[in-house]
Amino acid sequence: MFDFKNKIAVITGASSGMGREFVLALDKEQEFDELWLIARRRDRLEALAAETRAPVRAIPLDLGVQSEIDKYKELLETEQPDVRVLVNAAGFGKFKAFTDLSLEEQLSMIDLNDKALVSVTYLTLPYMKEGSCIYQLGSLSSFQPVPYINVYGASKAFVLSFSRALNKEMQKQKRGIKVMAVCPGWVSTDFFDRAVVDNDTIVYYNRFYTAEAVIKRALKDMKKGKDVSICGFPVRTQVLATKHLPHGIVMEIWCKQQKK
Repeated sequence: MFDFKNKIAVITGASSGMGREFVLALDKEQEFDELWLIARRRDRLEALAAETRAPVRAIPLDLGVQSEIDKYKELLETEQPDVRVLVNAAGFGKFKAFTDLSLEEQLSMIDLNDKALVSVTYLTLPYMKEGSCIYQLGSLSSFQPVPYINVYGASKAFVLSFSRALNKEMQKQKRGIKVMAVCPGWVSTDFFDRAVVDNDTIVYYNRFYTAEAVIKRALKDMKKGKDVSICGFPVRTQVLATKHLPHGIVMEIWCKQQKK
């Protein structure tokens, strides 16, 4: 048995976007001995500490690199923490035609959105106990194939499937650990701004949500024991459509919206 110490929350991608907003929301919602914030930029993580009640440990890591993930593993082994909440919000996306992106860009999306998420989840689970929970950042694109966002969308489809299956495993093993995929539509964040740089392929965006609204919904859905969180009636309607319409038709509608 581990000699559990500090009650902590671990948030990846914590320096901006959804990760940053998760930090602020969880800090208001629960009491933690420490917040472990993971992102590449130490300065942003340390600046965020001025906005939280709980002490912050800034952990500058690039989770797209295996040696950096190994550093996280070593930190867990040294500290033996009591991880009450894990948020995997680190992510990377580029919205363009497949052939207009480099192979390095394509593989980087898979490395960070999937490989790093699985690694952090796997390494953290031994330090979680009954009552703990995991938020995994998916996307509306998790539910359907999306031309011109195809590798990013496929990486998020993996997150949805992995998270739901892991949640069921936790139930069957009676671990008392809840796992939920958070699958928003378009969200106004730094992530989106970077994803569409030099992009003339995606031209139609039906509605934007704030990160605060998405996370508020996610916190409520976790309390209800859901394995997927979807914010907003229009997004839920789109998800419903992907379940009842052939994906070929859904893709054609999407392409027409983008004037393709």
